[in-house]
Amino acid sequence: MWQKFILLGFGGLPELQVLLYLLFLVIYIATMAGNILIVALIVTDQHLHTPMYFFLGNLSCLETCYSSTIVPRMLAGPLTGDRTISFNGCLTQFYFVGSLIATECLLLSVMSYDRYLAIRNPLYYATLMSHRSYLKLAGGCWIGGFLANSINMLSISQLIFCGPNCIDHFFCDLIPLIKLSCNHPHLMEMVTFTLSLLFLLVPFLLTLMSYICIITTILRIPSTAGRQKSFSTCSSHLIVVSIYYATLDLHKLFSVFYTVLTPLANPLIYSLRNRKVKEALRKALRKFLALQESRNSKQFF
Repeated sequence: MWQKFILLGFGGLPELQVLLYLLFLVIYIATMAGNILIVALIVTDQHLHTPMYFFLGNLSCLETCYSSTIVPRMLAGPLTGDRTISFNGCLTQFYFVGSLIATECLLLSVMSYDRYLAIRNPLYYATLMSHRSYLKLAGGCWIGGFLANSINMLSISQLIFCGPNCIDHFFCDLIPLIKLSCNHPHLMEMVTFTLSLLFLLVPFLLTLMSYICIITTILRIPSTAGRQKSFSTCSSHLIVVSIYYATLDLHKLFSVFYTVLTPLANPLIYSLRNRKVKEALRKALRKFLALQESRNSKQFF
């Protein structure tokens, strides 16, 4: 059994190695900065202490963990020339990547349900989505995602690898690992298919149903201003959901979109389209500039 795997990544494109490395590095830095900034704004600004922004903070935290699980290892390979990853390291990366994907699918579904309650029952929204309720929903997403992939981990740890040890991917994903196994993992494929239905397809269908109900409810609002205001509260989340599920593909090229670009898109979409987030950002910037001006004045005197 192999003790190490070789992540081929985009080694087949040597003429683009420097360009791709710089591109992924800039995207990773921007992703981390954007998501950490959103989390900081939500924590520090009292106006953002609502269920919607609590879920958004969870999403940004998740994207930070997700990017950090994949991109640093992907950047280290071309820099050091060592593209190998240990068997245990590969399983660990696979576990966290799969768990975070399942968690994000559940979280996006919960966020769409939250928007449905806010638009469908605005008078009872505070009661239906209480502090205790949204804490339970967010906690259930994280626990459910990690428990689901634990089953996959138990199955994949039983695979035997005795042939080629080159993974045609830039991280340890499920399908490339199954292709390298020497035994016939029919049970593994069945377990994976079942879990995919539960934690990918079912959340997608719930999200889709929520937005069908949301759009139906919005269209029933008599005033144009009311329809625009209601749609603006969920349009950012709808864009994020569309990008995420449209790029959730197992092919190596498309994996770049949902592993590298989607975590960057989320903070950009929410910050550029959300009025309260922009106001909180401007307020934080004014405080920072005032603090810097105060420090400069003290140093001058």
